[in-house]
Amino acid sequence: MKKPLRYGIIGLAVLAVGVPVVVNATAGAEEPGGAPAGVGAAAVTELVTNGGFSNGTTGWWNGPNTTMAVGGGVLNVNVTGTPANYWDAPMGQDGLKLENGKSYTISFDAKASKAVTVRSTVQLNVAPYTAPHDKEIALTTTSKRFSYTFTSNISTTAGQVGFQLGRNGAYTFSLDNISLTTETATQPAGEFYVDPENNAYKWIGLNPNDPDKATIEANIASKAGAKWFGSWSGETEGAIEESVDDYVTAAATAGKTPILAAYNIYGRDCGGYSEGGPETAGEYEAWIRGFAAGIGSRKAIVIIEPDAVAQAIDCDEMTPANLATRRHLLTYATEQLKSKAPGAWSYLDAGNAGWLPEADMAAELQQSGIANVRGFSVNVSNYKATGASNTYAAAVNNLLPTSKKWVVDTSRNGTQNTDGDWCNSRGSKLGVTSQAGTGGAEYFLWVKFPGDSDGECTHAGHNDPRAGDFVERFALALISGNWSGI
Repeated sequence: MKKPLRYGIIGLAVLAVGVPVVVNATAGAEEPGGAPAGVGAAAVTELVTNGGFSNGTTGWWNGPNTTMAVGGGVLNVNVTGTPANYWDAPMGQDGLKLENGKSYTISFDAKASKAVTVRSTVQLNVAPYTAPHDKEIALTTTSKRFSYTFTSNISTTAGQVGFQLGRNGAYTFSLDNISLTTETATQPAGEFYVDPENNAYKWIGLNPNDPDKATIEANIASKAGAKWFGSWSGETEGAIEESVDDYVTAAATAGKTPILAAYNIYGRDCGGYSEGGPETAGEYEAWIRGFAAGIGSRKAIVIIEPDAVAQAIDCDEMTPANLATRRHLLTYATEQLKSKAPGAWSYLDAGNAGWLPEADMAAELQQSGIANVRGFSVNVSNYKATGASNTYAAAVNNLLPTSKKWVVDTSRNGTQNTDGDWCNSRGSKLGVTSQAGTGGAEYFLWVKFPGDSDGECTHAGHNDPRAGDFVERFALALISGNWSGI
Protein backbone atom coordinates (compact mmCIF):
# COMPACT_ATOMS: atom_id res chain seq x y z
CA MET A 1 0.00 0.00 0.00
CA LYS A 2 1.19 3.47 -0.81
CA LYS A 3 2.63 5.28 2.16
CA PRO A 4 1.67 8.93 2.64
CA LEU A 5 4.03 11.84 2.92
CA ARG A 6 5.30 11.71 6.46
CA TYR A 7 6.67 14.36 8.78
CA GLY A 8 8.42 14.20 12.10
CA ILE A 9 8.06 10.50 12.82
CA ILE A 10 9.57 9.25 16.06
CA GLY A 11 11.44 5.99 16.25
CA LEU A 12 9.71 2.83 17.39
CA ALA A 13 12.75 1.33 19.03
CA VAL A 14 13.19 4.06 21.62
CA LEU A 15 15.05 2.49 24.48
CA ALA A 16 14.68 5.16 27.14
CA VAL A 17 13.51 7.65 26.09
CA GLY A 18 -8.28 35.69 15.52
CA VAL A 19 -11.42 33.79 16.30
CA PRO A 20 -13.17 34.69 19.56
CA VAL A 21 -13.71 32.19 22.30
CA VAL A 22 -17.27 32.31 23.61
CA VAL A 23 -17.85 30.28 26.74
CA ASN A 24 -20.26 30.25 29.65
CA ALA A 25 -19.19 32.25 32.65
CA THR A 26 -18.21 29.08 34.48
CA ALA A 27 -16.41 27.47 31.56
CA GLY A 28 -12.80 27.74 30.51
CA ALA A 29 -9.56 25.94 29.86
CA GLU A 30 -8.75 23.18 32.30
CA GLU A 31 -6.15 24.21 34.85
CA PRO A 32 -4.71 21.24 36.75
CA GLY A 33 -3.93 21.70 40.40
CA GLY A 34 -0.80 23.79 40.25
CA ALA A 35 2.34 23.69 38.14
CA PRO A 36 4.34 20.47 37.83
CA ALA A 37 6.39 19.79 40.95
CA GLY A 38 9.89 21.09 40.61
CA VAL A 39 8.85 23.22 37.68
CA GLY A 40 7.47 26.18 39.61
CA ALA A 41 4.11 27.85 39.28
CA ALA A 42 3.45 29.92 36.23
CA ALA A 43 3.67 33.63 36.96
CA VAL A 44 0.37 35.29 36.08
CA THR A 45 0.35 39.08 35.88
CA GLU A 46 -2.89 41.05 35.75
CA LEU A 47 -2.49 44.26 33.77
CA VAL A 48 -5.97 45.75 34.06
CA THR A 49 -6.95 47.67 37.20
CA ASN A 50 -10.50 47.80 38.52
CA GLY A 51 -11.64 45.20 36.01
CA GLY A 52 -14.65 44.30 38.14
CA PHE A 53 -15.64 47.98 38.54
CA SER A 54 -15.83 47.74 42.32
CA ASN A 55 -14.29 51.22 42.41
CA GLY A 56 -16.73 52.71 39.94
CA THR A 57 -15.14 54.04 36.78
CA THR A 58 -11.71 54.60 38.38
CA GLY A 59 -8.95 53.91 35.85
CA TRP A 60 -11.32 53.96 32.87
CA TRP A 61 -11.95 56.71 30.32
CA ASN A 62 -14.59 57.32 27.66
CA GLY A 63 -14.38 59.33 24.47
CA PRO A 64 -16.71 61.33 22.21
CA ASN A 65 -20.30 60.22 21.72
CA THR A 66 -20.34 58.26 25.00
CA THR A 67 -21.24 58.56 28.65
CA MET A 68 -20.51 55.90 31.22
CA ALA A 69 -21.47 54.87 34.75
CA VAL A 70 -21.30 51.79 36.93
CA GLY A 71 -24.48 50.13 38.16
CA GLY A 72 -24.71 46.82 39.97
CA GLY A 73 -20.98 46.20 39.47
CA VAL A 74 -21.30 46.50 35.69
CA LEU A 75 -19.91 49.31 33.54
CA ASN A 76 -22.59 50.72 31.25
CA VAL A 77 -21.47 52.89 28.33
CA ASN A 78 -24.22 54.83 26.58
CA VAL A 79 -23.45 55.53 22.94
CA THR A 80 -25.21 58.66 21.75
CA GLY A 81 -25.92 60.05 18.33
CA THR A 82 -24.89 58.21 15.17
CA PRO A 83 -21.08 57.90 15.21
CA ALA A 84 -20.02 56.80 11.72
CA ASN A 85 -16.95 54.73 12.61
CA TYR A 86 -16.11 52.27 15.38
CA TRP A 87 -13.45 54.62 16.75
CA ASP A 88 -15.85 57.56 16.97
CA ALA A 89 -17.22 56.14 20.25
CA PRO A 90 -14.29 54.71 22.24
CA MET A 91 -13.65 53.76 25.86
CA GLY A 92 -10.79 51.98 27.62
CA GLN A 93 -7.81 52.01 29.97
CA ASP A 94 -4.30 53.29 29.27
CA GLY A 95 -0.81 52.82 30.67
CA LEU A 96 -0.44 49.08 30.12
CA LYS A 97 2.95 47.45 29.62
CA LEU A 98 3.26 45.11 26.65
CA GLU A 99 6.32 43.07 25.65
CA ASN A 100 7.14 41.96 22.13
CA GLY A 101 6.83 38.19 21.69
CA LYS A 102 4.89 37.67 24.90
CA SER A 103 1.51 35.93 25.04
CA TYR A 104 -1.50 37.70 26.57
CA THR A 105 -5.09 36.72 27.25
CA ILE A 106 -7.92 39.27 27.35
CA SER A 107 -11.23 38.11 28.82
CA PHE A 108 -14.47 39.94 29.59
CA ASP A 109 -18.23 39.66 29.94
CA ALA A 110 -20.19 41.86 27.55
CA LYS A 111 -23.66 42.52 26.17
CA ALA A 112 -25.57 45.37 24.53
CA SER A 113 -29.09 46.74 24.62
CA LYS A 114 -29.50 45.58 21.03
CA ALA A 115 -27.61 43.33 18.63
CA VAL A 116 -24.44 45.15 17.60
CA THR A 117 -20.88 44.50 16.47
CA VAL A 118 -18.06 46.31 18.27
CA ARG A 119 -14.27 46.16 18.28
CA SER A 120 -12.12 44.87 21.12
CA THR A 121 -8.53 46.13 20.97
CA VAL A 122 -5.25 45.98 22.80
CA GLN A 123 -3.01 48.53 21.13
CA LEU A 124 -0.49 51.31 21.33
CA ASN A 125 -2.38 54.41 22.46
CA VAL A 126 -0.27 56.80 20.35
CA ALA A 127 0.58 56.82 16.65
CA PRO A 128 0.96 54.51 14.79
CA TYR A 129 -1.63 52.77 17.05
CA THR A 130 -0.23 49.28 16.45
CA ALA A 131 -2.78 46.73 17.68
CA PRO A 132 -1.58 43.20 18.45
CA HIS A 133 -5.20 42.40 19.35
CA ASP A 134 -8.04 43.80 17.21
CA LYS A 135 -11.23 41.77 16.94
CA GLU A 136 -14.79 42.45 15.95
CA ILE A 137 -17.24 40.86 18.38
CA ALA A 138 -20.96 40.33 17.94
CA LEU A 139 -23.04 41.20 21.00
CA THR A 140 -26.61 40.42 21.91
CA THR A 141 -28.79 41.37 24.86
CA THR A 142 -27.51 38.29 26.76
CA SER A 143 -24.15 38.63 28.50
CA LYS A 144 -21.48 36.26 27.23
CA ARG A 145 -17.89 35.70 28.20
CA PHE A 146 -15.26 36.30 25.54
CA SER A 147 -11.59 35.32 25.72
CA TYR A 148 -8.78 35.89 23.22
CA THR A 149 -5.14 34.90 23.40
CA PHE A 150 -2.65 36.83 21.27
CA THR A 151 1.08 37.48 21.00
CA SER A 152 2.22 41.08 21.25
CA ASN A 153 4.29 42.45 18.36
CA ILE A 154 5.26 45.61 20.26
CA SER A 155 7.09 46.54 23.44
CA THR A 156 5.64 49.60 25.15
CA THR A 157 4.50 51.11 28.43
CA ALA A 158 1.83 53.04 26.50
CA GLY A 159 -0.46 50.10 25.87
CA GLN A 160 -4.22 50.44 25.89
CA VAL A 161 -7.13 48.04 26.28
CA GLY A 162 -10.20 49.45 24.63
CA PHE A 163 -13.56 49.02 22.98
CA GLN A 164 -14.65 50.93 19.89
CA LEU A 165 -18.42 51.17 19.96
CA GLY A 166 -19.47 53.38 17.04
CA ARG A 167 -21.23 52.57 13.78
CA ASN A 168 -24.28 51.12 15.57
CA GLY A 169 -26.43 54.14 16.36
CA ALA A 170 -27.53 54.75 19.95
CA TYR A 171 -27.44 51.89 22.46
CA THR A 172 -25.91 50.78 25.77
CA PHE A 173 -22.76 48.65 25.97
CA SER A 174 -22.32 46.69 29.24
CA LEU A 175 -18.94 45.37 30.38
CA ASP A 176 -17.80 43.39 33.44
CA ASN A 177 -14.97 41.18 34.71
CA ILE A 178 -12.43 42.42 32.19
CA SER A 179 -8.96 40.98 32.57
CA LEU A 180 -5.72 41.20 30.60
CA THR A 181 -3.13 38.73 31.81
CA THR A 182 0.21 37.37 30.79
CA GLU A 183 1.39 33.98 31.98
CA THR A 184 4.96 32.76 31.80
CA ALA A 185 6.20 29.40 33.00
CA THR A 186 9.10 30.37 35.22
CA GLN A 187 10.95 27.11 35.68
CA PRO A 188 14.59 26.72 34.65
CA ALA A 189 15.47 23.82 32.38
CA GLY A 190 17.43 22.19 35.20
CA GLU A 191 14.18 21.45 37.02
CA PHE A 192 13.22 18.85 34.45
CA TYR A 193 14.24 15.26 35.10
CA VAL A 194 17.16 13.87 33.11
CA ASP A 195 16.64 10.21 32.30
CA PRO A 196 19.78 8.42 33.55
CA GLU A 197 19.07 5.66 31.04
CA ASN A 198 18.47 7.79 27.96
CA ASN A 199 19.93 6.49 24.72
CA ALA A 200 22.96 8.75 24.87
CA TYR A 201 23.85 7.50 28.35
CA LYS A 202 23.32 3.94 27.15
CA TRP A 203 25.76 4.60 24.31
CA ILE A 204 28.28 6.06 26.75
CA GLY A 205 27.96 2.97 28.93
CA LEU A 206 28.79 0.79 25.94
CA ASN A 207 31.63 3.06 24.77
CA PRO A 208 33.38 4.28 27.93
CA ASN A 209 36.68 4.97 26.17
CA ASP A 210 35.33 6.68 23.08
CA PRO A 211 37.02 10.09 22.55
CA ASP A 212 33.62 11.67 21.87
CA LYS A 213 32.12 10.49 25.15
CA ALA A 214 32.57 13.78 27.01
CA THR A 215 31.17 15.84 24.12
CA ILE A 216 28.04 13.71 23.82
CA GLU A 217 27.52 13.64 27.57
CA ALA A 218 27.91 17.40 28.00
CA ASN A 219 25.71 18.36 25.06
CA ILE A 220 23.05 15.64 24.88
CA ALA A 221 23.05 12.91 27.53
CA SER A 222 22.96 15.32 30.48
CA LYS A 223 20.04 17.33 29.09
CA ALA A 224 16.38 16.84 30.01
CA GLY A 225 14.14 15.38 27.37
CA ALA A 226 11.08 13.18 26.98
CA LYS A 227 11.10 9.50 27.77
CA TRP A 228 9.01 7.63 25.23
CA PHE A 229 6.64 4.88 26.33
CA GLY A 230 5.25 2.24 23.97
CA SER A 231 4.83 -1.53 23.85
CA TRP A 232 8.54 -1.88 24.65
CA SER A 233 7.76 -0.33 28.04
CA GLY A 234 5.01 -2.83 28.82
CA GLU A 235 2.24 -4.28 26.69
CA THR A 236 -0.45 -4.86 29.31
CA GLU A 237 -2.26 -2.38 31.50
CA GLY A 238 -0.42 -3.55 34.59
CA ALA A 239 2.99 -3.67 32.94
CA ILE A 240 2.84 -0.14 31.53
CA GLU A 241 1.48 1.22 34.80
CA GLU A 242 4.47 -0.24 36.63
CA SER A 243 6.92 1.10 34.05
CA VAL A 244 5.50 4.63 34.17
CA ASP A 245 5.22 4.54 37.95
CA ASP A 246 8.89 3.58 38.29
CA TYR A 247 9.96 6.49 36.08
CA VAL A 248 7.74 9.11 37.68
CA THR A 249 8.76 7.90 41.14
CA ALA A 250 12.44 8.29 40.25
CA ALA A 251 11.80 11.83 39.04
CA ALA A 252 9.79 12.73 42.13
CA THR A 253 12.50 11.30 44.39
CA ALA A 254 15.01 13.54 42.62
CA GLY A 255 12.70 16.53 43.08
CA LYS A 256 12.35 16.97 39.32
CA THR A 257 9.52 16.97 36.79
CA PRO A 258 9.50 14.13 34.23
CA ILE A 259 8.61 14.63 30.57
CA LEU A 260 6.82 11.62 29.09
CA ALA A 261 5.57 10.80 25.61
CA ALA A 262 2.81 8.22 25.11
CA TYR A 263 3.47 6.60 21.72
CA ASN A 264 1.43 3.46 21.31
CA ILE A 265 -1.75 4.38 19.45
CA TYR A 266 -3.55 1.59 17.63
CA GLY A 267 -2.40 1.80 13.99
CA ARG A 268 0.66 3.85 14.89
CA ASP A 269 2.61 5.70 12.17
CA CYS A 270 0.36 4.71 9.28
CA GLY A 271 2.66 1.97 7.98
CA GLY A 272 5.80 4.07 8.35
CA TYR A 273 9.18 3.39 9.93
CA SER A 274 7.65 3.38 13.42
CA GLU A 275 4.53 1.40 12.66
CA GLY A 276 3.19 -0.71 15.49
CA GLY A 277 0.97 -0.36 18.50
CA PRO A 278 -1.53 -2.78 20.04
CA GLU A 279 -3.38 -5.36 17.96
CA THR A 280 -6.82 -3.99 18.90
CA ALA A 281 -8.39 -0.73 19.96
CA GLY A 282 -9.42 -2.33 23.24
CA GLU A 283 -5.81 -3.20 24.01
CA TYR A 284 -4.87 0.44 23.52
CA GLU A 285 -7.60 1.55 25.88
CA ALA A 286 -6.18 -0.76 28.53
CA TRP A 287 -2.64 0.44 27.82
CA ILE A 288 -3.43 4.15 28.11
CA ARG A 289 -5.40 3.51 31.32
CA GLY A 290 -2.29 1.94 32.78
CA PHE A 291 -0.08 4.74 31.49
CA ALA A 292 -2.25 7.41 33.13
CA ALA A 293 -2.58 5.44 36.35
CA GLY A 294 1.21 5.13 36.55
CA ILE A 295 1.47 8.91 36.81
CA GLY A 296 -1.33 9.16 39.33
CA SER A 297 -1.66 12.43 41.23
CA ARG A 298 1.98 13.37 40.73
CA LYS A 299 3.22 16.16 38.49
CA ALA A 300 4.47 15.44 34.98
CA ILE A 301 4.48 16.82 31.46
CA VAL A 302 2.94 14.45 28.92
CA ILE A 303 3.03 14.54 25.11
CA ILE A 304 0.11 12.51 23.79
CA GLU A 305 0.66 10.32 20.72
CA PRO A 306 2.98 12.22 18.35
CA ASP A 307 1.67 12.37 14.75
CA ALA A 308 -1.59 10.61 15.61
CA VAL A 309 -3.87 13.63 15.10
CA ALA A 310 -2.23 14.74 11.86
CA GLN A 311 -2.21 11.22 10.48
CA ALA A 312 -5.93 10.97 11.14
CA ILE A 313 -6.18 13.16 8.04
CA ASP A 314 -2.91 12.49 6.20
CA CYS A 315 -2.84 8.70 5.96
CA ASP A 316 -3.88 6.49 3.05
CA GLU A 317 -4.96 3.76 5.48
CA MET A 318 -7.40 6.02 7.35
CA THR A 319 -10.76 4.67 6.21
CA PRO A 320 -13.89 6.27 7.72
CA ALA A 321 -14.06 3.44 10.24
CA ASN A 322 -10.37 3.80 11.14
CA LEU A 323 -10.79 7.57 11.47
CA ALA A 324 -13.67 7.15 13.89
CA THR A 325 -11.59 4.71 15.91
CA ARG A 326 -8.59 7.04 15.94
CA ARG A 327 -10.67 9.97 17.19
CA HIS A 328 -12.29 7.81 19.83
CA LEU A 329 -8.97 6.48 21.10
CA LEU A 330 -7.32 9.90 21.27
CA THR A 331 -10.31 11.31 23.12
CA TYR A 332 -10.22 8.31 25.44
CA ALA A 333 -6.53 8.95 26.10
CA THR A 334 -7.19 12.57 27.05
CA GLU A 335 -10.04 11.51 29.31
CA GLN A 336 -7.86 8.96 31.09
CA LEU A 337 -5.08 11.47 31.68
CA LYS A 338 -7.59 14.03 32.93
CA SER A 339 -9.16 11.62 35.42
CA LYS A 340 -6.26 9.37 36.44
CA ALA A 341 -3.35 11.85 36.18
CA PRO A 342 -4.87 15.15 37.38
CA GLY A 343 -1.46 16.58 38.29
CA ALA A 344 -0.06 16.15 34.78
CA TRP A 345 0.08 18.89 32.19
CA SER A 346 -0.84 17.01 29.02
CA TYR A 347 -0.43 18.19 25.43
CA LEU A 348 -2.08 16.48 22.45
CA ASP A 349 0.29 16.43 19.50
CA ALA A 350 -0.59 18.78 16.62
CA GLY A 351 1.96 17.98 13.94
CA ASN A 352 4.17 20.78 12.66
CA ALA A 353 4.10 24.03 10.74
CA GLY A 354 4.72 22.27 7.41
CA TRP A 355 2.04 19.62 7.62
CA LEU A 356 -1.68 20.38 7.90
CA PRO A 357 -3.40 23.76 7.40
CA GLU A 358 -4.24 25.47 10.67
CA ALA A 359 -7.99 25.13 10.23
CA ASP A 360 -7.73 21.39 9.53
CA MET A 361 -5.55 20.82 12.58
CA ALA A 362 -7.83 22.86 14.85
CA ALA A 363 -10.88 20.94 13.66
CA GLU A 364 -9.16 17.57 14.16
CA LEU A 365 -7.92 18.50 17.64
CA GLN A 366 -11.48 19.28 18.64
CA GLN A 367 -12.57 15.80 17.58
CA SER A 368 -9.63 14.20 19.39
CA GLY A 369 -10.15 15.41 22.95
CA ILE A 370 -8.24 18.70 23.13
CA ALA A 371 -10.91 20.05 25.52
CA ASN A 372 -9.78 17.54 28.16
CA VAL A 373 -6.12 18.56 28.36
CA ARG A 374 -3.96 21.60 28.93
CA GLY A 375 -2.94 22.11 25.32
CA PHE A 376 -1.05 20.74 22.32
CA SER A 377 2.49 20.16 21.07
CA VAL A 378 4.03 21.18 17.75
CA ASN A 379 7.20 20.31 15.83
CA VAL A 380 7.69 16.98 17.58
CA SER A 381 10.58 15.18 15.89
CA ASN A 382 10.75 17.87 13.23
CA TYR A 383 13.07 20.72 12.33
CA LYS A 384 10.80 23.73 11.77
CA ALA A 385 12.02 27.02 13.23
CA THR A 386 10.71 28.01 16.64
CA GLY A 387 9.24 31.24 15.27
CA ALA A 388 7.37 29.42 12.53
CA SER A 389 6.19 26.84 15.05
CA ASN A 390 4.86 29.52 17.38
CA THR A 391 3.11 31.28 14.51
CA TYR A 392 1.45 28.04 13.43
CA ALA A 393 0.47 27.12 16.99
CA ALA A 394 -1.00 30.55 17.64
CA ALA A 395 -3.10 30.30 14.47
CA VAL A 396 -4.36 26.85 15.47
CA ASN A 397 -5.08 28.09 18.98
CA ASN A 398 -7.11 31.02 17.70
CA LEU A 399 -9.36 28.57 15.86
CA LEU A 400 -10.12 26.47 18.94
CA PRO A 401 -13.31 27.20 20.90
CA THR A 402 -11.29 27.60 24.11
CA SER A 403 -7.76 28.94 24.21
CA LYS A 404 -5.08 26.37 25.05
CA LYS A 405 -1.37 26.29 25.88
CA TRP A 406 1.22 24.86 23.52
CA VAL A 407 4.77 23.51 23.63
CA VAL A 408 7.41 23.34 20.90
CA ASP A 409 9.92 20.56 20.32
CA THR A 410 13.25 22.37 19.95
CA SER A 411 15.53 19.35 20.09
CA ARG A 412 16.77 19.64 16.48
CA ASN A 413 15.68 23.02 15.12
CA GLY A 414 18.78 25.05 15.97
CA THR A 415 19.30 25.95 12.31
CA GLN A 416 17.19 26.03 9.18
CA ASN A 417 20.17 25.24 6.94
CA THR A 418 18.97 21.68 6.33
CA ASP A 419 18.27 19.47 3.35
CA GLY A 420 14.55 19.75 4.03
CA ASP A 421 14.07 16.01 4.59
CA TRP A 422 11.91 15.10 7.59
CA CYS A 423 14.00 11.97 8.15
CA ASN A 424 17.41 12.52 9.79
CA SER A 425 17.63 15.91 8.11
CA ARG A 426 21.21 16.71 7.11
CA GLY A 427 22.34 20.14 8.26
CA SER A 428 20.18 20.17 11.38
CA LYS A 429 21.51 21.28 14.75
CA LEU A 430 20.54 21.11 18.40
CA GLY A 431 17.97 23.70 19.47
CA VAL A 432 17.52 25.31 22.87
CA THR A 433 17.27 22.89 25.76
CA SER A 434 14.06 22.20 27.70
CA GLN A 435 12.97 25.43 29.37
CA ALA A 436 10.22 28.02 29.69
CA GLY A 437 8.97 29.11 26.30
CA THR A 438 8.66 32.50 24.65
CA GLY A 439 6.64 33.87 21.76
CA GLY A 440 3.48 32.27 23.11
CA ALA A 441 4.87 28.79 23.79
CA GLU A 442 4.50 27.55 27.34
CA TYR A 443 7.61 25.38 27.07
CA PHE A 444 10.41 24.57 24.70
CA LEU A 445 11.08 20.84 25.14
CA TRP A 446 13.42 18.21 23.82
CA VAL A 447 10.69 15.74 22.89
CA LYS A 448 12.57 13.85 20.19
CA PHE A 449 15.82 12.72 21.80
CA PRO A 450 18.78 14.08 19.76
CA GLY A 451 20.93 11.41 18.15
CA ASP A 452 18.12 8.89 17.74
CA SER A 453 17.48 7.91 14.13
CA ASP A 454 14.14 8.75 12.52
CA GLY A 455 14.24 5.60 10.44
CA GLU A 456 15.90 3.75 7.61
CA CYS A 457 15.61 6.56 5.07
CA THR A 458 18.11 6.78 2.22
CA HIS A 459 20.86 9.40 2.18
CA ALA A 460 23.85 9.44 -0.16
CA GLY A 461 22.92 6.02 -1.51
CA HIS A 462 22.72 4.19 1.82
CA ASN A 463 20.04 3.57 4.43
CA ASP A 464 20.22 5.19 7.84
CA PRO A 465 19.97 3.05 11.00
CA ARG A 466 16.56 1.86 12.13
CA ALA A 467 14.15 4.17 13.94
CA GLY A 468 15.11 4.75 17.56
CA ASP A 469 18.75 3.67 17.33
CA PHE A 470 21.17 6.16 18.86
CA VAL A 471 23.72 7.11 16.22
CA GLU A 472 27.00 8.64 17.34
CA ARG A 473 27.68 10.44 14.06
CA PHE A 474 24.17 11.97 14.10
CA ALA A 475 24.68 13.17 17.67
CA LEU A 476 28.02 14.80 16.86
CA ALA A 477 26.60 16.42 13.73
CA LEU A 478 23.69 17.86 15.71
CA ILE A 479 26.16 19.31 18.21
CA SER A 480 28.47 20.85 15.62
CA GLY A 481 26.07 21.43 12.73
CA ASN A 482 28.58 19.73 10.44
CA TRP A 483 26.97 16.89 8.48
CA SER A 484 29.71 16.62 5.86
CA GLY A 485 30.09 13.05 4.61
CA ILE A 486 27.18 11.70 6.67
